[in-house]
Amino acid sequence: SVTQLNQYLKGVLESDLNLRNILVLGEISNLTIHGSGHIYLRLKDETGVISAVMFRSNAAKLRFRPENGMKVLARGSISIFEKTGVYQLYISELKQDGIGDLYLALEQLKKQLAAAGIFAESHKLRIPPVPGRIGVITSPTGAAVRDIIHITGRRFPLAEIIVYPAIVQGEHAPESLIQGIEYFEQTQSVDLIIIGRGGGSLEDLWGFNNPDLALAIYNCTIPTISAVGHETDYTICDLVADLRAPTPSGAAELAVPEKEELLLGISRDQKRLLAALSKKMQHSRDLYERYAKARILHDPKAFTDKPYLMLDHLTGRLKTSFTAGYNKQAHLLSTQLAKLDALSPLKVLKRGFSLTCDEKGKVIRSIRHLKKDDQISLRLNDGGARCKIEEVWKGSINGERTEI
Repeated sequence: SVTQLNQYLKGVLESDLNLRNILVLGEISNLTIHGSGHIYLRLKDETGVISAVMFRSNAAKLRFRPENGMKVLARGSISIFEKTGVYQLYISELKQDGIGDLYLALEQLKKQLAAAGIFAESHKLRIPPVPGRIGVITSPTGAAVRDIIHITGRRFPLAEIIVYPAIVQGEHAPESLIQGIEYFEQTQSVDLIIIGRGGGSLEDLWGFNNPDLALAIYNCTIPTISAVGHETDYTICDLVADLRAPTPSGAAELAVPEKEELLLGISRDQKRLLAALSKKMQHSRDLYERYAKARILHDPKAFTDKPYLMLDHLTGRLKTSFTAGYNKQAHLLSTQLAKLDALSPLKVLKRGFSLTCDEKGKVIRSIRHLKKDDQISLRLNDGGARCKIEEVWKGSINGERTEI
């Protein structure tokens, strides 16, 4: 049967020692990274192609992410998948051809963290110019800690060093280094952190390329200097730290000022301060002498006489102006009163005229309002009289008249 044939061929292939541990060079195509963790792909060259699979247990050990078009060197064994009858390569190890897998993993991790903004310069903290306490996360027995302690003590003896003993190599290194960061973050017992170790191979320094460690440094509120390996060594820790030192010795030099330079700076500041103080005192002395010679201190009456004279002058002008204005307004009022008096009815009465009113006191302006036997009153210049009408006529008194 088909199944029996596939089983037979599978046995033949798996019993061939040459096919149990082979290296296959090819280009990745049709890559599928399954949710289960298994990786399915094809390896091809100019004329041929072979299906391949890498199970989750082996895929978890990869230090880089496979991509289509990537040229790789695969180690594994050949067998047949019985259900389909297709023979394929079962990969146990996978490396990029020509480039180490650690280097490739490092470059991929750099791109990933850079895209997330972990290396952003705007996030980096300012290194304190004169830290009082420095936390050092490194191996307590390595040359790095001895160099940091020695150089710091020589440059700035007042700085206190607190060493957090950490594992700096191997699979437990990232966790130990992260614990050191968290310790100083929680205690807030230092002004500055130095994290690092001496030189080594890429494998030796790999613990400092851990993404979780990078995140811990990124979130740390205490300024951090990274000092991993030699000047030519660059790790993720170097890129995310607030400052990168080429070596642990260089980190100590960057962390604290030189004692002699600091004293020299203090001396310069002292001289500038004394010079500024002297200049200020001289200015105050000159100002005092100028005021001491001022006339107001020697003859204060001279400063009051002039204002008094000015006050008298202004008072005289005010009186003159007020008098002139008063006289003008008084003359104007007198003129208006004379005009008003000339129009007064009393003046008319003095000239022989009288004012005639009926019994209700209403002024009579025409004979049409009078009739015989009406009672009227006359108002003259010096008094009045009550009269009775005996006759009413039209016309003038001496001229022709017509009785009504």
